[in-house]
Amino acid sequence: MRLKSIELSGFKSFAKKTPLEFASSITSIVGPNGSGKSNIAESFRFVLGEQSMKSMRGRRGEDMIWNGSAAVPRAGRAGVKLVFDNSDRALNLDFDEVSIERVVHRDGVNDYLLNGSIVRLRDVAELLSQANIGSSGHHIISQGEADRVLTASSRERREMIEDALGLTAYLYKREEAGRKLDKTAENMREVQALRRELAPHLKFLGAQVKKIEQAQALREDLAVLYAEYLKREQTYVSITKKELAGELHEPSAEHKTLSERINHLRVSLSKKLDDKGASELVRLEEESRAVAKKQEAANRELGAVEGELRAHERLAKEAGGTVPVAEARGFAERVLKELEAGGNIAALVVLAKEFLRRLTHTPTAGHSKGELETKKAQLEKELAHLRTQEEHTRHAVAKLRKELESEKDLSRDAERELFAAMARRSELETSLAGLRAREEMLKRDEEQYKQEFREAAVLLGHLPETEVLFDDEPREAQAERRRKLERLKIRLEEAGLGNSTEVLREHQETTERDAFLERELQDLELSAGKLRQLIEELTKTLETRFVDGIDKINTEFEKFFKLMFGGGSASLAIVKDKKLRRGAGEAHDGDEEEIVDTDIEVEEGVEISIALPHKRIKGLHMLSGGERALTSIALIFAMSQVNPPPFLILDETDAALDEANSRRYGDMIETLARHSQLIVITHNRETMSRAGVLYGITMGSDGVSKLLSVKFEEALAVAK
Repeated sequence: MRLKSIELSGFKSFAKKTPLEFASSITSIVGPNGSGKSNIAESFRFVLGEQSMKSMRGRRGEDMIWNGSAAVPRAGRAGVKLVFDNSDRALNLDFDEVSIERVVHRDGVNDYLLNGSIVRLRDVAELLSQANIGSSGHHIISQGEADRVLTASSRERREMIEDALGLTAYLYKREEAGRKLDKTAENMREVQALRRELAPHLKFLGAQVKKIEQAQALREDLAVLYAEYLKREQTYVSITKKELAGELHEPSAEHKTLSERINHLRVSLSKKLDDKGASELVRLEEESRAVAKKQEAANRELGAVEGELRAHERLAKEAGGTVPVAEARGFAERVLKELEAGGNIAALVVLAKEFLRRLTHTPTAGHSKGELETKKAQLEKELAHLRTQEEHTRHAVAKLRKELESEKDLSRDAERELFAAMARRSELETSLAGLRAREEMLKRDEEQYKQEFREAAVLLGHLPETEVLFDDEPREAQAERRRKLERLKIRLEEAGLGNSTEVLREHQETTERDAFLERELQDLELSAGKLRQLIEELTKTLETRFVDGIDKINTEFEKFFKLMFGGGSASLAIVKDKKLRRGAGEAHDGDEEEIVDTDIEVEEGVEISIALPHKRIKGLHMLSGGERALTSIALIFAMSQVNPPPFLILDETDAALDEANSRRYGDMIETLARHSQLIVITHNRETMSRAGVLYGITMGSDGVSKLLSVKFEEALAVAK
């Protein structure tokens, strides 16, 4: 990479656009004092990103701008542009020519441009570090600053040497990795804090989900049991209905036939019997039939009462035998009222209504157990009375039969047939009454089955398919299933599914959020590990290259030092300094806190050791001004020789040299020019003689610095 040119525009005394071409390996800039030639060295500092206005002999950015004169008005901005030949791609940009420009405005705002595009200062610094052009300014040595490398602290000196050795790029990378590591650590703390915040809620949701899962398992058990129960009940009702229909068919048909035969016989006999006998016989027959109907009605009502008593007993068992029906009814009514007022789940309202319906499904619903037992006793007493009436009627019929038998014209065959038919019909009616009572009970069972099916649909939504073959089991087994169902429903209600869908969704979302944060934390930990490894590798690389660089600089330093002083020795040594800070100690008995010094990190620096020939001078503080200048020049040249920068600017660093040392200085810059372009600002004749291009700087009455391209003899005159 080669420096092609620099262009100043409105910068300090260069009011007008002033370009300088660097076609030679050594370019000398000469001019009388006050002409503005040192402003060229400062323009290099400016465009390369120097932030210290003091090092550019100013107090603020506005001081860099041409401030005007009587002849030339002041400028609104100052700009400096450097142009490099980048054919070798020393700068990591795919351009053969790279321009870097800095512009400062009157309001202090700075713009940095790379090939005309605005960029950050950091972008410029990182780009230049690739070509060993660092921020410490080791490649720009201005007048009065030649011994800065000697007066600097050991730590500052180390930074200058790191810059000269081209380690700035590694330092940038390590600094960037450190910032990323700090940011990663901060992100890890944030993620860990978020996980800690989620943990209690996730634990709570987990417990809720466990309850929901248990309730769901209970619900599935209930569904399986419900499916079997309802299937068995459906099978029982269907088969029993068919059986009853079969049992009723023959007796009903026979009863009908007998009734028709009895009517026929009655008509036939009435013609043969006297009116009194016939009337009595009809009356007794009617009385017998009326008693039979009353018995059938009483038996039916007694069956209903007994059914409700069984329901009372079942409800008492399901409630632990402690809740009266009336109290259960009152409770159900209150629950229903609250549910309807609060707009709760419709299914629960249906269930509550069904509970009330089941308590009121018989004509005697709402009666207490005592009332039902009293009613049962009355019906049993009534049935006993009816049986007595039936017995009395039979005796009356028998007596009438004897009387009729004494009559000669009575048709004994018709009589016997009539009485036999009446007796058989009475038997059939008793049998049919029992079958119809069973039919009524089956209807109640069927209605209950339908209601339970609706209840199951509301409670469970759907039932699993089940294959149940009807086996002839006692009804008590089905009653036991019913009781088990009730117990499971109670447990399910106690477990409660409530807003289970929302809880499950929230648990899933929270779990996924926690899993995402866990993955984020793992990624951050992996990233932090890689960053720590990178920092460690960069630190090792820096240490290795720094130590190797110190060895190489020492070799060149010794050579240049002996050349400048005609002997002696000089070297650099790596040292470790302990930095202390003042901190607060413990307070005792109400006293103020004690201020103590606390050790912190150990910093590495670089110290300089020299020994002049024929003198006992060992320390830098014992050197004269000229000796310090020669020592600093020797060290700067040694640093430049080890890792040559693309260009080196020397601003009157030869001012204190005598003729003999000037020749040595000239030899050294020629040696340096083999690897770096040199821009030398000088008054020294010997130094001028080594330059391939000479620029003269003059200043007219308007206070504006002007550029002249001069010959060597002219340069001598201009320099004076």
